[in-house]
Amino acid sequence: MKRLDELFKEAVDDGIFPGAVLLVGNSKKIIFQKSYGYRSVKPRKEKNDVNTIYDLASMTKVIATTPAIMKLVEEGEISLYDRVRFFVEGFDTQEKQDIRVWHLLTHTSGLPPYSNAWKSKKGKKELLDAINLIKLENPVGKKYVYSCLNFITLMEIVERVISKSFDDFLKEQVFAPLEMKHTSFTPPKKWLPQIAPTSKRKGKILRGEVDDELAYYLGGVSGNAGLFSTAEDIYKYAKMLLNKGKYKGKKLFSEATINAFIAESFSNGTIRRALGWDMKSYASSCGDLMSEKAYGHTGFTGTSIWIDPVYDVVVILLTNRVNVSRRKNLEKIIEFRPRLHNYVLSHIKELN
Repeated sequence: MKRLDELFKEAVDDGIFPGAVLLVGNSKKIIFQKSYGYRSVKPRKEKNDVNTIYDLASMTKVIATTPAIMKLVEEGEISLYDRVRFFVEGFDTQEKQDIRVWHLLTHTSGLPPYSNAWKSKKGKKELLDAINLIKLENPVGKKYVYSCLNFITLMEIVERVISKSFDDFLKEQVFAPLEMKHTSFTPPKKWLPQIAPTSKRKGKILRGEVDDELAYYLGGVSGNAGLFSTAEDIYKYAKMLLNKGKYKGKKLFSEATINAFIAESFSNGTIRRALGWDMKSYASSCGDLMSEKAYGHTGFTGTSIWIDPVYDVVVILLTNRVNVSRRKNLEKIIEFRPRLHNYVLSHIKELN
């Protein structure tokens, strides 16, 4: 696959990312997996390999938070149309009282995209209290605005309902059953040599500590970011979705739940969203060739996953572009992703 290698070499040489892991699979097996470039360039160059553990950033929203909500729905603990004020303080004001779980999952709650409360609030409780009191920027249900705050609130809902920590719940209900042995919030120190470093905070390069500010100051466990994983672990999760909730013959989710969460739930004519997931739409990161049923998500650190149930394919791209720069290469990776997906989809038989 000379051209595929060239795409990654050009990207590394252009400073889009230090290196990357690409995995392509289907509902039965991994059909292609390869590492490129370096695990890091700061503070020093380290050769990359397919077992590198990456900070998934906002991919956390669909690999952790979304399945946690799916579990609560399946168990009859919540409904997608429950009002958030039933679970979280600060949502009982006149402007926020009609926000429902569905609005959080589809980014139509009216909440702003982010919060700088991490700059002044100390500790998880104080920071969450500040986030819960944030006023809306738009009326409930009237406008799509992608917001990390939606998924932090979803994490709170999960913890209030199950009365245990978000990360413990996910280990028990999702990661352990799927044998995702290198997937974790706040990864153990023994993993550090295998983890791709990200950007600098407090004078040091982050390695094994989440790059996202809100997640960092929430203690590394959050609904919007904080999960670390490998391409192969993520594939196990994607394979389960392609197999309608089953993994190695065991049911993790019902087919009805999978179908509900990957179907289009919101569209404004340009943006299309499933529950938690992005869907193929105008100028989508999945490129031009995936079907209209394709769903996926990206992460600020340079990660992405796209799953197409029509073509039976999953494409996982893991990078740590923020190890080069947090902002200067952002537009470049936005341009790189669709071109990569176009190549993969049109050469899928050659990859196999």
